[in-house]
Amino acid sequence: MKIQNPFKLLNKFELCLWLTSVAVVILSYVLSGFEGLANTICSLIGVTALIFVAKGHVLGMILCIIFAAFYGLISLHFRYYGELITYAGMTLPMDVFALISWIKNPYKDTHEVKVAKMKKGQTALMWIATVVITVVFYFILKALDTPNIYPSTLSISTSFLAVALTYFRSPYYALAYAANDVVLIVLWTIACFTDTSYIPMVMCFCMFLANDLYGFYNWKRMQKRQLD
Repeated sequence: MKIQNPFKLLNKFELCLWLTSVAVVILSYVLSGFEGLANTICSLIGVTALIFVAKGHVLGMILCIIFAAFYGLISLHFRYYGELITYAGMTLPMDVFALISWIKNPYKDTHEVKVAKMKKGQTALMWIATVVITVVFYFILKALDTPNIYPSTLSISTSFLAVALTYFRSPYYALAYAANDVVLIVLWTIACFTDTSYIPMVMCFCMFLANDLYGFYNWKRMQKRQLD
């Protein structure tokens, strides 16, 4: 892949989406009384990661790894063990594998990753693994007395699907992440009733949702262009 300033690769809409995401996260930090600086930094890393993932740029995956580590620590603080296990124990290592996959599969001599179409065997294995992981982690979370266990378990399911689809370089990674965003908006909204410093996390995932929906749209465009 060519090495160049990644922000120069963003078109006007993408730059506007990124700047809006950053502004919303910072504004939520201000409105929460300047509480939760770590949450805000984590959110800024996250929204920056997603705009580059939406571009199919390897920088997005690097930032996703950093975000997963940071987010896992924040989840530990609030005792959201499902999120901690998901991001530190599953998403982070799978993001590393996805990064390797992306580096090995550039589209020609460009910044873009090569979009792939999943085989039937890969799809079947992914869904079987998702069911198994969901059941196993439900009982783990229950044993840990995890708050809001049902949305926490659903978050694990959607997260696994998302990182698996990211590894396979499928446009549908973005829809899986969008579903995960909705679950996390609910989880962190509940947390805000206890501690308003988590408001930036709610706003973070609202902007994640916007970025992931755009990511699906742009990856489908990439796929069409690469096949032409």
